[in-house]
Amino acid sequence: MPVRNEAQNVRPLFEALERDVRSSAEVLLVYDTDDDPTLAEAQRNAGLLRAEMRLIKNDLGPGPANALRAGFKAAKGEAIVVVMADLSDDLPIVDAMLERIRGGCDVVCGSRYMHGGKQIGGPLLKRTLSRIAGTSLYWFGLPTHDATNSFKMYRTAALRSLTIEGDGGFEISMEITVKAWHAGARICELPATWTDRIAGDSKFRMAKWLPKYFHWYFYALRRRQDSQ
Repeated sequence: MPVRNEAQNVRPLFEALERDVRSSAEVLLVYDTDDDPTLAEAQRNAGLLRAEMRLIKNDLGPGPANALRAGFKAAKGEAIVVVMADLSDDLPIVDAMLERIRGGCDVVCGSRYMHGGKQIGGPLLKRTLSRIAGTSLYWFGLPTHDATNSFKMYRTAALRSLTIEGDGGFEISMEITVKAWHAGARICELPATWTDRIAGDSKFRMAKWLPKYFHWYFYALRRRQDSQ
C-alpha cells in the first residue's frame, strides 16, 4: 500500500483487512517521508492485524510508481496485491484473487468494467477515460476490461521477471499489465467494486499522469500489431 497523509484512514483500513482478508499475508505500507502522520497511526493500530505489518521507506524517488516498485522489491510472499489505503478497493475479493494465482494466473485484475463490476463515485472525466481505455484494449485482445485499475494481484516471480520503467503515478499498473500480456503471462480478472474515498485527499494527478497512460495504451496497440 503506497501511503501519504492517510492517518485518518488507517484504523478503518486495518479493520477492513482483518474482516475481509483471511489468507495469510504481510501488510507493507510504503511511505516517502519520515514525518508522514500515517506512520505513527499505523504503529498505534498494528495490533488490529493478525498479519505482520512492515513500514517500507520508498528510496527510489517520490511518487506512487516508485512507492509501488519499492514495495514490490520488499515483498516476501508468493503473490503481491496492490491496495489503496483510502478504502476504495474491493478487499473481500482478495482471497479469490489468490485462488486464481494458485490456479495458474500470473496477473489477476480487479475489474470495474466487466459484468458484475462497479464504480461508485469519482470524477466523471477520469471514470470515462478509464472505461474507454479498459474496454477498448479488451476488444483488441487484452484479457481484462480494466487495465488501468491499480487493484491487481501479481504472481511475484512473474512480476519480477518484467522490466518496469514507470517512475510517475498509477499508470505503472497499466504498464505492468500490457508488458505481462506481451510476455505471454496468463491474465485473469474478477469483478470488483471501486468506491471513491470518503476521507482525505486523492493522490491522483490527471493532468500530470494522463500522457503516461496514453503512452502505455499506444504501446499495447503497437506491440499487438507487431505480433500479428
